[in-house]
Amino acid sequence: MPHPLPALIVIDVQRAFDEWEAAGKRRNNPDAVARIVDLLAAFRANGAPIFHIRHEGTKPNSSFLPSRSGYAVKDEAREQDGEPVIVKRVNSAFIGTDLETRLRASGITTLVICGATTNHCVETTTRMAGNLGFDTRLVRDATWTFDRIGPDGDAHSAEEIHAMTLSNLNGEFARIVTAGGDRGASFAAK
Repeated sequence: MPHPLPALIVIDVQRAFDEWEAAGKRRNNPDAVARIVDLLAAFRANGAPIFHIRHEGTKPNSSFLPSRSGYAVKDEAREQDGEPVIVKRVNSAFIGTDLETRLRASGITTLVICGATTNHCVETTTRMAGNLGFDTRLVRDATWTFDRIGPDGDAHSAEEIHAMTLSNLNGEFARIVTAGGDRGASFAAK
């Protein structure tokens, strides 16, 4: 029987991204973590399932190695008792993990995705969620990314990359939504 409530999937809200920013990398959506905090509060208040995804780096210079300070989750987004933490080693939260098994075993059909970064782990997980048949919503104001240089040396702003990623995902893989004024309460309620 389908689970009556959607599950919140919180991807990679880890200190490595703060370290990148402190080192001069520019990001968009400075309030994204505050929106994630709002979503966590709303899902917890409604007793809706929450899954915390954590990235574990595999390369020797990764900011996400468990031995490094960047691996830690930001305090405000840390899991509470009973909320599972799933560790991934690639961009998708579905590859090499038991996330899909857990969702199916609980009858969860709707996913609300937030976290970092929009065009990497969030996008890859969202695409796979859509491909796997989940009713997927991506919360546009609860995810962020960084400026990047493209393969031809062109500079792309975090805002442009974020907007293009949302455009690519919209309708085919997910519905693009906002945490917005109701602070996520509508997602967490049936």
